[in-house]
Amino acid sequence: MGFLASLPSPSHVQGHAGPSLSPEGRGKFWRHLMTGSAISAGVIAEVVVAARALLRVESGEDVVLARLAQTALLLAEAFLGAAVIGRPFEDVVTSAAGWRRLLVAPVNAIAGFTGLPADGAPFVLAVGAYAVDIDADGVGWVRVLAAGSAGRVAVAYSAGLALSFEAVPAPIAQGVAMLVAHLFDHRESDVAPPAAVAALWRPYRRMRLGLEVYPGALA
Repeated sequence: MGFLASLPSPSHVQGHAGPSLSPEGRGKFWRHLMTGSAISAGVIAEVVVAARALLRVESGEDVVLARLAQTALLLAEAFLGAAVIGRPFEDVVTSAAGWRRLLVAPVNAIAGFTGLPADGAPFVLAVGAYAVDIDADGVGWVRVLAAGSAGRVAVAYSAGLALSFEAVPAPIAQGVAMLVAHLFDHRESDVAPPAAVAALWRPYRRMRLGLEVYPGALA
């Protein structure tokens, strides 16, 4: 786990963060990345190709490289405080009044709401029972207006910078490939990754300033 500590999370820097500055919030964000829809095999294959170019390894070790590619992508997302590869996510929010921030960004679309009553089967909320917004920073906001018997509501949405590794901003992609190559070369030891990885990713960290307040409420 030593290399994890050597890639500082943006939430360790005042004013820069993933979904929350609190340990609980960082844990929730990491669990979201881990339990959201899997990064596609096609994207993993693209990362492996890029890593092979750095390693000058044309074939072999497919399983190992694929596993390291997934690890490197998730570490990039944890560092950046954003989903690099677009895929579906789901947040569960309470039915209390007020706007709630979705945990993963940048949000591309908010797909629907499912009521989760304490007793009885889940049910789909009608369109007029909720409001949604995606702000200029790609942060998704939701507001439950009429939850019926549901005390909690599951919000389905998609988030990510790109749908393919080829479309990922070049510095982020380069850092991911470099991290895969590093993890492959040092898979039997605990060696810190190159400082260049964090340097490539740092400009793409998502800024988090201020409170969890819906921007429209401040207008």
